[in-house]
Amino acid sequence: MNKRSTLGGGALLALALLFIAITVLANYALRGWRLDLTQNRLYTIAPGTDRILQSIKEPINLYFFYSERAANQFPDIKTYGTRVREFLEELVSRSNGKLHLHIIDPQPFSEEEDRAAELGVRGVPVGASAPPFYFGLAGTNATDGHQSIEYLDYHKEQFLEYDVVKMIYQLANPKKPVVAWMSTLPMGAGMDPQTGQMREPWVIYSDAQQLFDVRPLDQGVTHIDPDVNVLVMVHPKQLSPATTFAIDQFALRGGHILLFVDPLAEADSSGANPQNPMAGMNADKSSHLNSLLTAWGVQFNPNEVIADRGHALTVTVRQGEEPVEHIGILGLGKDSFASDDVITAGLSNVNVADAGYLEPLKGACTPLKGASSCFEPLLQTGTEAAPLPAARFRMLFDPATLRDGFKPTGRRYTLGARVTGYVKSAFPSGPPAGVTLPAGQLDLKQSAKPLNVVVFADTDMLSDYLWVREQDFLGQRVTQALASNGDLVQNALDNLAGSADLISVRGRASYARPFERVEKLRRAADDRFRSKEQELEQQLRDTESKLTALQSKSDNPQALILTPAQEQELEHFQSEKLRIRKELRAVRATLDADIKRLGVELKIINIAVIPLLFALIALGIGVWRRRRRSTLPPIAEPRP
Repeated sequence: MNKRSTLGGGALLALALLFIAITVLANYALRGWRLDLTQNRLYTIAPGTDRILQSIKEPINLYFFYSERAANQFPDIKTYGTRVREFLEELVSRSNGKLHLHIIDPQPFSEEEDRAAELGVRGVPVGASAPPFYFGLAGTNATDGHQSIEYLDYHKEQFLEYDVVKMIYQLANPKKPVVAWMSTLPMGAGMDPQTGQMREPWVIYSDAQQLFDVRPLDQGVTHIDPDVNVLVMVHPKQLSPATTFAIDQFALRGGHILLFVDPLAEADSSGANPQNPMAGMNADKSSHLNSLLTAWGVQFNPNEVIADRGHALTVTVRQGEEPVEHIGILGLGKDSFASDDVITAGLSNVNVADAGYLEPLKGACTPLKGASSCFEPLLQTGTEAAPLPAARFRMLFDPATLRDGFKPTGRRYTLGARVTGYVKSAFPSGPPAGVTLPAGQLDLKQSAKPLNVVVFADTDMLSDYLWVREQDFLGQRVTQALASNGDLVQNALDNLAGSADLISVRGRASYARPFERVEKLRRAADDRFRSKEQELEQQLRDTESKLTALQSKSDNPQALILTPAQEQELEHFQSEKLRIRKELRAVRATLDADIKRLGVELKIINIAVIPLLFALIALGIGVWRRRRRSTLPPIAEPRP
């Protein structure tokens, strides 16, 4: 029997050594393996991110400036800091040695703090005597170029992957993106024929020139250079078939397009005559590009303008008159933006004027003529909107008349959308007459790469008067943004100027999970609370009407002394009021009790039930092994 016990102990020791050996081996053999079991795949790297990391040719240094000790005071930021560090380490492990991560905790008056400021990472003050709190990311490439995210706001953590990968992409591709700009509106600097003076460029156009290599493109162009990253088209009108074909082929090759069409562009000076201001009032100021939009799965009616009573802005039509609400000039807030798209996320407000609306031809993301396109709204109206004929806006002297007969449809209309996927050519029969392709080049009949188009049904949103205020300061032109129109265009250009892999890296769900069951209990109790509140108000109104009826039947309605019936009714109301108030308090107490009971149940399950369950399983296995061992035949002792 002693020998049998010795063998059992040796077997346990061997199993322990084997377990340790397997663990050590797994640490090396399975390094880098991940299994993401979260509901929204929070820790799964997007395929586009992997492709961008594999395309890095020169080493890139990432500097994560993080005041870890100070973060202990802010639990949310501390949790997010761990998330950021783990994400950066994951990117480094996937970069084939091209990314190098440096985690730095800057101390006051140190070289690390100076380095953070040099790279564009700012410290956030957290108190009068406390040192600045650093929580930012910077990167440098082999040519001394640098990019930075000055502060990693945990409220924007759903875009963490996009923001970091975008910075890495810009470091790996330091050349300024090329933006070809085609516009029939006077957006650039030049001579104003109406005033005879030089005009300043529109602020949006000027900002784009500082950040991108902007190439003005003539409206009669028949070829778009292959090095163009983004084609911007503002109010395209009466394009020739050759120009339309060039745009079609650019889109099918995977070119990225930012398009602005409009049913009524206020900045369109078609037919204008300085000697006769009324000459251009009836001129056609619409643009549509419907031949291409239809091929891309988008429908746009240039004869209708969207009015929205819920987002109407107040304007002054003539000096000295009272401001009036204009249901065609809209101020869109956060409820109108797509919160999961990097173009619109984080915007505060966007102003539009006389905008049209966009619709998908066959649903949001459905097959289209053998291809597949996806229509994703970016800007939308509220439910108090409806389309009106554009003719009502052309000679509008009193915006108040737009409300005459206006009936909201109850649906939301899309003012801006992203269109992606694979589409067919708008020229299925080949190039139009007069277009000759270079030798060896064939026209594309469908997308060679996924389509990437962002389209807005308004051009006035680009005009300075809708979103900036200009001031003259010591002879310099100073602008102050009143709305996020410039940020919207900047975000769209930034997004489209990247590769298709970068565009595919979209926002994801938050890692912070709400207590859904607790919120459900709270909502249910609030509903009961409101219903009781309404019941009390209704009973108050009923009692007052009964008192009025009793007074009208009395011999002396002007008397100040209540009749016995009135006194009885009043006492009844007061007792009912006390009873319902007691019920209201009971409802609130029940809410707290339900939440506390749920907390107690979770504690019991985690602290007692789960360990007890494992203990019972272990005990059951032990009993089963003991019984199995007792049924085995005894081992014969060896004879001497």
